[in-house]
Amino acid sequence: MRVATAAILAAGFAAAPFEAVRAEDAALASPSTAPASPPTVANAEQPSISSSVPALGDFKKALLDRGVNLQLNYIQDTFGNPTGGVKQTLDYESVLYMVVDSNLGMLMGLDGMSFRVNAYQIQGRGISAHNIYNLAPISSLEALPTTRLFELWLEQKFFGDLVSIRVGQQVADNQFFNTDAGALFVNNSFGWPTITSSDLPSGGPGYPLSTPGIRVKVTPNEQLALLAAIFNGDPSGAGFTGQQEVKDPAGINFRIQDPPFVIAEAQYRYNQDKNAPGLAGTVRVGGWYHFGPFSDYHIGYDGQSLAAPTSSGWPMVHNGNFGIYGVIDQMLWRLPGSDDPKKGIGAFSRISFSPPDRNLIDFYAEGGVEFMGLIAQRPDDSFGCAAVFTHLSAPVRALDRDTAFFSGESRPLRNYELDLEVTYQAQIVPGWIVQPDFQYIFHPGGGAVDPINSAVGRIPDAAVFGIRTMVSF
Repeated sequence: MRVATAAILAAGFAAAPFEAVRAEDAALASPSTAPASPPTVANAEQPSISSSVPALGDFKKALLDRGVNLQLNYIQDTFGNPTGGVKQTLDYESVLYMVVDSNLGMLMGLDGMSFRVNAYQIQGRGISAHNIYNLAPISSLEALPTTRLFELWLEQKFFGDLVSIRVGQQVADNQFFNTDAGALFVNNSFGWPTITSSDLPSGGPGYPLSTPGIRVKVTPNEQLALLAAIFNGDPSGAGFTGQQEVKDPAGINFRIQDPPFVIAEAQYRYNQDKNAPGLAGTVRVGGWYHFGPFSDYHIGYDGQSLAAPTSSGWPMVHNGNFGIYGVIDQMLWRLPGSDDPKKGIGAFSRISFSPPDRNLIDFYAEGGVEFMGLIAQRPDDSFGCAAVFTHLSAPVRALDRDTAFFSGESRPLRNYELDLEVTYQAQIVPGWIVQPDFQYIFHPGGGAVDPINSAVGRIPDAAVFGIRTMVSF
């Protein structure tokens, strides 16, 4: 049965071409506001408010003893931008995250098999989409209000934990191209990076959209893991039209007819044990390939600039798209006497490249420093600062230049966006955190023209203040 299911799903990835995107549609191909999955820990060790409420603790333990891990996480963000952006207001958004992980070995005697189903109830509105118009959404919760099925998959492990195969509706953002230390930060791009959410149809397989796929993981030892996956290449079927969440409001499109998206990664972890003599770290390298057609951002199929008055408006189409990336998490100093190898000072960095002719973003880099458990009276608190640099491709600037030339109007050329974040995460009790956050956005939208008041030129740099609250069961 498991083999048949995998075969049927794999056969569904037949390459059906996307429709070409006209120039006026390409102008709407601003990065998806789909952020990475909100912070959760899908295992029994997740800090839970149930530890402070005996009745809830007994209920959760009873489920765990039977092989069922029920989690409910309520996350709320409130952000305002007193300066910058296209307008200044205070915005609220929240997510109720619901997940059931089941050990089918304990429940049904199916050794090595597990099952997951989860969903989101999303409320409010995002400050990036309504106020700032930046590329990397301020909050990892930002999405249109809805109740949406997210993941629905079966996983089978073979030969102990050597090989695992996961089949069903799933995402890439919690398995590939992620960083351990980056999970502290609120900005979306520290989850599913802006370069993938911008360059892939419908933002790729990351929150708030999932899609059918097959993931294979091989773990030869405790240090090394090799992962590869194939996903349907357009989670919603909306492509780059900006209608991704509208096209799949409930998360039940279950598309398998689009050209596939494949991704592979190698992970190497070292000094993870509490008695390790060195500092803990993880290195990840990987790449992805999409088999669909992608529109050029500057040149039409007739060889003219898309901004030329004589242009047909139909872009040149390139076959396929790809990206390569690297990630490092490295402890710089370990708290003396701590049994946790990740208490102290750590740093992280991610970098990625994609071809410029068919992508809005061709280069992406981020990095940050995190301070964990340094206050003796607050051992579970963390503080961090980080930055995201997003570089817009040369064809995007060339199109801006040609648009200014043919219109006879002076206008800025889009080039880059830089996002800075400083945050402090305080654990009130296990399972309840409060997190003040500050972000500053240079060149929102990559230096795009203010769409409401073009007379001011670029969208003004924005200062954003906010607070996140999360309660976990």
